[in-house]
This record gives sequence, C-alpha cells and structure tokens, in this order.
Amino acid sequence: MTHSPLTPRRTFVVVAGLAAALLLAALIALSFGSVPVSIGNVAGSFTGSSSVPAAERTIILEIRLPRLLLAIIVGSGLSVAGLVFQALLRNPLAEPYILGISSGGTAGAILAMTLTAGPGIFIVPLASFAGSAAVMGIVYSVAYRRGKLDTYTLLLAGVMIGAFFNAFVLLVVAVVNQELRSAFLWLMGNLSGASPVSIAVVSPPVIIASLALYTQAKGFNLIATGEETAMQLGINVGTLKKWAYLLASFITGMVVSVSGVVGFVGLIIPHICRMIFGPDHRLLFPAAFLTGAIFMVMADFIARIALAPTEIPVGAVTAAIGAPLFVYLLRKA
Repeated sequence: MTHSPLTPRRTFVVVAGLAAALLLAALIALSFGSVPVSIGNVAGSFTGSSSVPAAERTIILEIRLPRLLLAIIVGSGLSVAGLVFQALLRNPLAEPYILGISSGGTAGAILAMTLTAGPGIFIVPLASFAGSAAVMGIVYSVAYRRGKLDTYTLLLAGVMIGAFFNAFVLLVVAVVNQELRSAFLWLMGNLSGASPVSIAVVSPPVIIASLALYTQAKGFNLIATGEETAMQLGINVGTLKKWAYLLASFITGMVVSVSGVVGFVGLIIPHICRMIFGPDHRLLFPAAFLTGAIFMVMADFIARIALAPTEIPVGAVTAAIGAPLFVYLLRKA
C-alpha cells in the first residue's frame, strides 16, 4: 500500500480524525451499559445540570468515567510500547505481552502487594516497572548471541519467561497470600479497579514517557532503514535503543500495575496504524497513541455489555481479537 508524503496538514487531519473517533467512543462507553444513560444526561452530568438523576450522575462520574480514563491510558500506553519494540526489533510480532514484559510487571506488582503491608500508591507501579525491566533484560540477554540479536529467539524467550512469571503469580496468590485472589483477574486484564488515585499516579508518567519517545521519531525512522545507516547519519543507535527499551518497559510496568496483563494491544494497533498511515514514526506515534485508546475503550465496552450484568475480563476481549491476528502475522513472517 502506498502512502502520501507526510505533511503538517496530513498529520493534523489524521490526529484530529482519531481524536474525534476517540470522543465518539467515549460517549458510547459512557452512555451504554447495564443502565443506559442518554447522551444529554451524560453531558448534564459534567455540567452539573439539576435535571440529571443523582443515580445516573453517580454512574457516569464515579463508575464509568474513571474506567474510561483508565482504558484510554492503558490502550495508548501499550500501543506506544508495542510500536517501540516493533521498531527497534524490526519485527511486527514484538509487543509487551508476547515478550513477557507484561507478565514481569504483574509479578512485580503482586510481589510488592504481598511483601508490603498497605503499600503506598507509588510502590506497586515502581515494583511493576522493576519486574518489566527485569524481564526485558533477561529476554534480551538470552536472545543476544555472537554479537547479534536473534529476534525470533527473543520472541520465544519472551513467551517462555512470560509463562514462568504467570506461574509465579499463581503460586504467590495460592500459597503466600490468600487475600490476593483478585490477582487472578490481573492475569486476564481487568479495568474494574479504576479509581482517581490510580489514574493520577499512572497517567502522567505514561504520557511523559510517550512524549519522550515521540521526540526520537526521526531516530526510529532511520533505525528502520538499518542500524549502520542510522549511525552514519549521526544517530547514536546504542544509546537510543537502551533508553527506548527502558522507557517502553517503564510504560508497560505503569500500565500493568493498574490493569493487569492485557495482551495483544501492542501487537494489533501498531501493525494496523502502519498499514493505514505508513511507516513514518512522526505520525505513527500519535496515531498509535490515539488508536490504542479507541481500541481499549471499545474493548472494555464490549467486556461490560456482552454478557451483562456479568463482566468479561477485558484481556479476554483483546486476546479474542489479537490471537488470530498474531497467528496471521506469524505465518507471514
């Protein structure tokens, strides 16, 4: 598929269009559920209109809005992290879930919750980041042989190490702390624990890290043409890759600490955006950020209403969409 050259106008049109689509998805998510609320009452809940029933205002502002905001930050963060891993590894199959980084983050968070009595609001996210970074380091060291990084070995190592950390989480939950049964939901992805505190703690780091990665979009474009070419054009490839891996793992850890393991978002969204918008990371970063948010908002919407009043883990919805696409990409790779 050929793509038109990137211009400020094209960038504006794409970003504005995706922002409008995100707004529409947000309205749908706020309006529909086990208790339908009209769009007028949704708007009235934000303006403080006295015509909105108190029960509906509570549903919108205290239940659905925090969950919507968490879905946005989780989807955008995982999409940006997946885009970074795919760009640096030059492999469309790379993403936080497949590489085991999400599972490492979950293990770190669960361990912090188990060992710390009443952990502070920053302890769990930091422990989750430590787990994500540790898995990234292990997977990278396993796949780096004879001075080269074998991306297929890296993917296989990620799957195996991710399975190990999933088993570790189950062991901790079953043996160490019986009160952490809800952690099982983390292994399937869950946004029901959304709260203003969790959003306030996680959102700024994810947004700042995403912006920091976006500033290196030109470097990602050059690495895509080949590392030797990038170095000849003045890019310090080693430093860029080190910080990009670290920031992508940081984003993953932050997201996992509040949502659990939500798989395949980092696989699906960058791939779709690359197909639609082209390979230029100056556009791919904002496009993946917004598209990931849209996808997660709609996935959580499906999780809430598909079997209402029973709720499906959002990770099950993303896996149902992402797993077939993963097989398709694996066959093409």
